[in-house]
Amino acid sequence: MVTVSRATPAVVIAAPSSGSGKTTVTTGLIGALRAAGHRVAPFKVGPDYIDPGYHAVAAGRPGRNLDPNLVGEKLIAPLFAHGSAGADIAVVEGVMGLFDGRITSDDPDAADTDALGIGSTAHVASIIGAPVVLVVDAGGHSQSLAAVLHGFLSYDTSVHIAGVILNRVGSPRHEMVLRQACARVGVPVFGVLRRDPSLTVPSRHLGLIPAAERSADAVAAVASMTDHLRDALDLPAIVAAARQRRIPDAAPWSATDALAPYVDGAPAPSSRPVIAVAGGAAFTFGYAEHTEMLRAAGAEVVAFDPLCDRLPPDTAGVVIGGGFPEEHAEELGANHELRADLRAHAAAGRPIHAECAGLVYLADRLDNRPMSGVLDIAGSFGPTLTLGYRDAVALGDSVLFRAGERVTGHEFHRSTVHVGDASTPAWAWRDVEGRPATDGVVTDAVHASYLHVHPAAIPEALNRFVSRVGSSSWTMPTNSSTQAHR
Repeated sequence: MVTVSRATPAVVIAAPSSGSGKTTVTTGLIGALRAAGHRVAPFKVGPDYIDPGYHAVAAGRPGRNLDPNLVGEKLIAPLFAHGSAGADIAVVEGVMGLFDGRITSDDPDAADTDALGIGSTAHVASIIGAPVVLVVDAGGHSQSLAAVLHGFLSYDTSVHIAGVILNRVGSPRHEMVLRQACARVGVPVFGVLRRDPSLTVPSRHLGLIPAAERSADAVAAVASMTDHLRDALDLPAIVAAARQRRIPDAAPWSATDALAPYVDGAPAPSSRPVIAVAGGAAFTFGYAEHTEMLRAAGAEVVAFDPLCDRLPPDTAGVVIGGGFPEEHAEELGANHELRADLRAHAAAGRPIHAECAGLVYLADRLDNRPMSGVLDIAGSFGPTLTLGYRDAVALGDSVLFRAGERVTGHEFHRSTVHVGDASTPAWAWRDVEGRPATDGVVTDAVHASYLHVHPAAIPEALNRFVSRVGSSSWTMPTNSSTQAHR
């Protein structure tokens, strides 16, 4: 008897350009489907950490990322299957415009389509075989919308555009004209959203404010999106489109399987080393697969909030991911006990893995406000956004990488750190103009840089980190509290 693989119904929410309303539509759609009794698996194309936080609130399960640039094309379908386990439908939010991705060729006449749009929404939709629903900001459109849709329909016929959602529609007359334009090119309308400023999510210098920071406000915002979208969308039509997905699920990615070539027997439960992972409002950026891999490599993962906690008892390793330390600098600086814990931890040779905001927090100060002081570097916040993928090489051995190992990562920040000449950088790469650049700091115990790397792409490095962590552990003083006294 032959077993036929199941194809989890899925729909990809895309747009002609950024700012069309994808996040609002995706979050509200996930919430509306959940309210209708569906078990929804949420995903985001690209390296974004913030949107998946809102997806998670709406879905009641982790939001996950699908990024061929960070993990490679071959891992996308397995990661999708892993994240879809137990769901009856998946909703994938795209990135930027439908065909916008990483350009890997500088030749404007390049004919090879693989050289353009790597990691685009269209690319990911093609890999998983899911139909696309196009969210169109209709505020400035009328009959010419038909020409726009015709262009998207014909640009790459391997991408199936199943329908459109018209956003920011003005009047009933405007809606009628837009529907006529869609009918002219044979594209179904799956929903109409009127102009409504209450549907916007507050933002600041790096985009939307993370759901973890807004807590109750985020829950209320998601509930509002859900209510609006439930009434505005044709949910049965969207579900029917999702069932048109034409590629069966791949074998799901597994943290245990990914680590198997590198793990030489997991420790017994009683000897699993404790890895403290920073969370709370200041450190909200992280991939769900990270803690899954740390546990699969043999660690006990314990969350702590640097705004108010100390390191958990028996902490043997620390992970501090991305976030917004500049928004919480006063509280971070006031937690003197945790700052002392981290300095003692590093001084004892216990490993720390820090990315982006984690790098800034390990600095001595940020704009003259105290940080942890683990590293003798200074950070400053400025107006310039640093953004993009980096093909990086490790410059020296560390608790994660060996000299010469290569990764593709992503950086996204407005801060800078000022590193002395005596420090050893973590990474080197060439910028968009071919000039050499370095990033981060490596010491015997610390690997810290601005570069975000997806954990599924670096199983050997994560196993190396857990192995180093497991070699010994640091015990908190017996009179210490796990909470800071402010």
